[in-house]
Amino acid sequence: MPMLHLLRHAKSSWKDDLADHERPLNRRGRAAARQIGRHLPSLAGGIDLVLCSSAVRTRETLDLALVGFAIRPRCLIEDGLYLADCDRLLRRLRQLSEPDRQVLLIGHNPGLHDLVLALAEPGDPRVQALAVGKFPTAARASLWLSTSWPALAGARHRLVDYVTVGALPGDQD
Repeated sequence: MPMLHLLRHAKSSWKDDLADHERPLNRRGRAAARQIGRHLPSLAGGIDLVLCSSAVRTRETLDLALVGFAIRPRCLIEDGLYLADCDRLLRRLRQLSEPDRQVLLIGHNPGLHDLVLALAEPGDPRVQALAVGKFPTAARASLWLSTSWPALAGARHRLVDYVTVGALPGDQD
């Protein structure tokens, strides 16, 4: 059964007068990305594929979050994922093939938040809380998929984990 992990980029800097695409992580964001990365391998085991927006802040989140993996997964940095909405994200995920069983998607809101709500079984209390709440920076949601990638949008899937950095044990660098 495939598993999809959705990770919003960590907190970015607004200090410099940069284009949105070029904004890096701030100090707090780098610490959060490292912290979320320390806990990802224990949940996911191996990741087959990482799809990542081409924005600087998502690429930095990717690099820091994957430090704990013994084997770095295959990573695709894609311009089409930058600020992608739910429909664009679904179209991209439906193109995946069966060998990619564990996929990590690193992107932006509101697309990721909308995607979780579109895919998750609505009866789960965590999904209901997400529906009225937020999907903050460095939040991760993981779903067990009940279908193949091409049929992804035609079914609802079990949310197996939703975590924010503030809910994780460990130091705050």
